[in-house]
Amino acid sequence: MPSIEDNIALLRDKIEAAAVRSGRRLEDIRIIAVTKTVPADKIDAAVAAGLEHIGESRVQEAASKKEIVAPGPMWHLIGHLQRNKAKHAIRLFDFIHSVDSWRLARALQRRAEEADLTVNCLVQVNISGEKTKYGVSPDQLVSLLKKISSLSRLNVHGLMTIAPYAEDPEEVRPIFRQLRQLAERVDKLALPRICMQELSMGMSGDFEPAIEEGATMVRIGSAIFKTGLDVN
Repeated sequence: MPSIEDNIALLRDKIEAAAVRSGRRLEDIRIIAVTKTVPADKIDAAVAAGLEHIGESRVQEAASKKEIVAPGPMWHLIGHLQRNKAKHAIRLFDFIHSVDSWRLARALQRRAEEADLTVNCLVQVNISGEKTKYGVSPDQLVSLLKKISSLSRLNVHGLMTIAPYAEDPEEVRPIFRQLRQLAERVDKLALPRICMQELSMGMSGDFEPAIEEGATMVRIGSAIFKTGLDVN
C-alpha cells in the first residue's frame, strides 16, 4: 500500500500538472497538510517527506501536538477561531487563515499588542453563502478589510474560502474564481497592511480547479494521510 511519502509524491505530481495548465509553477503553491486527528508520528513522516506547512483546526489540538512534533514546519490555523482563544492562537500559529469578523480582528490586535507580536493572517470569505460555514460575505469584505487596515498588529496576506462538497470538482470552480476576482479587486485599493498575495482554497477533492483559478495554498488532509487513497 502507498506510504505517506508515496501519497505526497503523487499529490505533488498532480499539483504541478494543474499549475502548468494555468501557466504557473509547482513552487507557486504550498501544501498545507491538514492534520486534524492525525497522530504526531504521521505528521513527522509527512515533514520528513518534505512538507513544510501544518494546518490544524483547533487551538488545543495544535498545542498538544506542537510539543511533540519535530520542529521546523510552519503552523497554520485553518479552522474557526473563537475570540477567547486569540491569546493562545497568536503564540502557536505562524499563520491564521480564518479571520472572519471585526470583533475577532480586534481581539487579535489586543492580544498581539500585549505579547508584542505581529499576526500574519488571511480573511475567510463565505463565497457559497452556506449557513454552516464561517466567513465574511463577499459584499462585506471590503468594508471589513478597510477596518482591519487600521490595526497595526495584523498583516493580511490574502483570502481563504471553503467550497461546498461536490462529486464533480468542476462544480465548485466558480467559487474559487470568485475568490480570486475579489482578491484582484481588493488589491487595487492599496490598503495599508493588506495585500492579496495568498489565496487559501482547495482541498483533497477539489484542489486542481482551485490551483487553476489561482490558489497559492491548498489544504490537503486525506490525500496525504489515508494510505491507498487515489488522488483524483
